[in-house]
Amino acid sequence: MNRQELHACISKNQPNICQTSAYQNGKEVYSDEWHEYKPEDTCHLMSATKSIVSLLVGIAIDQGLIRSVNDKVLDYFLDYQVKRGEKTIYDITIKHLLTMQAPYKCKGDPWTKVCSSDDWTSASLDLLGGRKGVTNEFNYQTVCLQILTGLLAKASGMTTVDYANHYLFRPLGVGEMTSYYAETAEEHKHFTMDKAPKKPVWFCDPLNIGTAGYGLCLSAKDLAKIGELCLNHGIHQGKQVISSQWITEMVNPLETNIEKFQNMSYGYLWWILDTEKSTYAAIGNSGNVLYIDPKSEIVIAITAYFKPTVFDRIDFIETDLKPFLFQ
Repeated sequence: MNRQELHACISKNQPNICQTSAYQNGKEVYSDEWHEYKPEDTCHLMSATKSIVSLLVGIAIDQGLIRSVNDKVLDYFLDYQVKRGEKTIYDITIKHLLTMQAPYKCKGDPWTKVCSSDDWTSASLDLLGGRKGVTNEFNYQTVCLQILTGLLAKASGMTTVDYANHYLFRPLGVGEMTSYYAETAEEHKHFTMDKAPKKPVWFCDPLNIGTAGYGLCLSAKDLAKIGELCLNHGIHQGKQVISSQWITEMVNPLETNIEKFQNMSYGYLWWILDTEKSTYAAIGNSGNVLYIDPKSEIVIAITAYFKPTVFDRIDFIETDLKPFLFQ
């Protein structure tokens, strides 16, 4: 199969893919686009955003803005008024948020309650805790993860976009992000489901704090640059952008063989695909993936427009794309 045939194969079998970018040994070996996307266009990465937030938390720890993942969440929200009778929230740490082991007083994601409020971080804190206490059960959340970017804003005194631009995107040569806020629920839904190319934006709340669980829009090429940073232990062009210690800790599988999520394991907002092979990934709905294989020094980034229940993207990468590109 040649590259033209690969392009046609992806069009047929992975029809919502918009862009791909693949690196090995620090060199881009493949890139392509579909659906009239240009290389510089961006896609909404959906939950792959979470993994980028993990990097930002690591940078803040490197800078001493956040002391430790073991810090209590409420240490950063001294003006927050805890709900009467709520005790569990006092014991919840940043690590609980990073590992999806924080307890919440809700089932599923409370989109309406959080996203209709004036302060999404505070609304999410209102749902943090509960009578069961801290059980360390894996409890995957998206909207309430806003607490992490709210915490980052408190610690840094900067908006999510400004902090990310200054300390992550700009050092890597990634295009500057701008904040995007949807005035209505209809605009919010359109942002998520629209198939057209997007601008380099990060969805934010009314206080200009970027969403932590979703909302970041990047091109595959820029996403691959972030993968290269992780592969190179936090170093880009000789500069330590993020500590190697954080990269190692970030992909240490703390929750293993999660049955609900195809038996993958979980670190700090990153999925560990194979503990023996050390492969890991940022994964978002619709099959947005940043795939990293440290042993083979391979990075593969895929962006895709909205299409629900795409569960075969990792299989496609490992079964079809990798064997073709890296024979």
